Amino acid sequence: ASRQAQLMEVLKKEVRAMLIAAKAGLTPEQLEEQYMAMVCKPLPLHDLGFQSTLEMVTQMPEVVQICSKNGTLILKAIADDSTKGIAKLVANQKVKTRKASKKTATKANAPFPTKNSKNPQSFQTLSAGTPVLPATVKAELQDLLSSSPLLLADLGKAFLRRFGRAFQYRQYGFLSMFEVLRSMADSIVVEQTKAGSLLVLRKYLARTIEQEVVAPAVSAAEMPPVEPICETESFHQAAHLVHSEPVQTQAVDLGDHPKQANYACSVYDETSECLLPLIPLQLQGFEQFPSTPEIPPDAVQDRRLCSLPPLKRRCLVGVIVEFVVSPSQFYIHVCSTETSSKLQDLMFEMRHVYSHKVASDKYIMPESAVRPGQLCCVMVSTWWYRVIIHRVLNDHEVEVFYADYGHLQIVQKSSLRFLKWHYLKLPAQAIPCSLAWVKPVEGTWSSAAILLFKHLCRFKEFVGIVDEYVDGVLYLFLCDTSTKEDIYFHSVLRDMGYADICGENIPSQEFEELNPSALYIQPSEKQGNAEVTEPDLCLQQESQGADSETATLKLDGAEL
Repeated sequence: ASRQAQLMEVLKKEVRAMLIAAKAGLTPEQLEEQYMAMVCKPLPLHDLGFQSTLEMVTQMPEVVQICSKNGTLILKAIADDSTKGIAKLVANQKVKTRKASKKTATKANAPFPTKNSKNPQSFQTLSAGTPVLPATVKAELQDLLSSSPLLLADLGKAFLRRFGRAFQYRQYGFLSMFEVLRSMADSIVVEQTKAGSLLVLRKYLARTIEQEVVAPAVSAAEMPPVEPICETESFHQAAHLVHSEPVQTQAVDLGDHPKQANYACSVYDETSECLLPLIPLQLQGFEQFPSTPEIPPDAVQDRRLCSLPPLKRRCLVGVIVEFVVSPSQFYIHVCSTETSSKLQDLMFEMRHVYSHKVASDKYIMPESAVRPGQLCCVMVSTWWYRVIIHRVLNDHEVEVFYADYGHLQIVQKSSLRFLKWHYLKLPAQAIPCSLAWVKPVEGTWSSAAILLFKHLCRFKEFVGIVDEYVDGVLYLFLCDTSTKEDIYFHSVLRDMGYADICGENIPSQEFEELNPSALYIQPSEKQGNAEVTEPDLCLQQESQGADSETATLKLDGAEL
């Protein structure tokens, strides 16, 4: 009973914190989803003897207010003395987001806080950031529309059927589905038809137009070898032949028609470097293919990803917080059209290539290659991610570091694949960060402080103000500009009694204990403009010397 009472008290604090962060409240289903996202486990209903989330919240009258809106149950927080300040900040949030055309920027002569400032919160007011969909959600929407257009009225059902969950756009800060579509105007077109609004992927639209212009296609056997535009197109051409040409080849007597069989295999060799012949040639005068597949020549074995170029001191950047351990250890993405689209394109291309069994089997990693520090890729929920092996746990499991998102996770060895050299070019997108000028009051961050910081960081684009790098970790201030008054995260932690403002950056204890980025990611200044020469492919790595103008904005010329 005492254990249940303790669990209930902890749960009340967590539920109150989650509901306070949601100005419009949450449905019971949304509360379940957000609890899973934050705590990484479901609500402990059965441990506390509850049959449903609604039954649980009815036993928290001092924490949760149950309302009804248009027939839907909405759960809202009842603030206590320790959370009234946060509740007031949330209540001041604007109902409408500012126009997307207002970029994350500031005036050139905006003042910047010095380390002698008594009030670090007295920064110049900054422009608001607009809501941003996570890269994986954008990729899911694009994937949903990649096969055919979809009516807006059918989007919700199609998303649920495809991915097993509802598309809750409000949890990402959007007020309507049309705001979501406006944020994805670069990839999704809305066409008005008699049946209603039709969502069309721009790539699908372009492909349809091309098909209308191209002359009637000839058979695959009559087509000459085509120079592919990119590796993905090369693979699709080969995959088409896998489903068409080999069927006829298998039906003939190989002993009587060696020329035809040999021709079929030569088509594979010419159209794609990543396909092995499906049928070993066992003809007189021909050697049999070895039963043990060799490591592909374009498989990454001894190379490392490079990091993004360092951000300039005192510059302002739009950022999304991707993963949080504490205010002293978290990872961000820099928001820019270029970096966001490159990561999405990479995920799409990897999914298309590795989802085909022939290619996927070719890049299976032998036991000798599964070792700490090995760069590879892993499939999670139909998507492929670039990872680095951190620890080999046993015969079946390894712990990997997600180079583009910043977290560690245990995965099955069988889900690992060699990374193709082509996917080495994009720098690791996750930047290790610590909140500038703060230290925990109690020596280490309390669970309440971490939970609050996680809620402040959720599903929005923020303004990051770069202070400095310490041992490869970026120290920056974070500011939410979507409210009537700009909210600086270090000030909120101080006002809630969780942090002290120290006016300097104390090295992060968490990153000192473990910083996978420092272990496995190569600094960009060491990479320079060096060429990455692929075996037989000779691809050149993109230069990482220039900063993105959309990601970094100078303030004034004076030094701090």
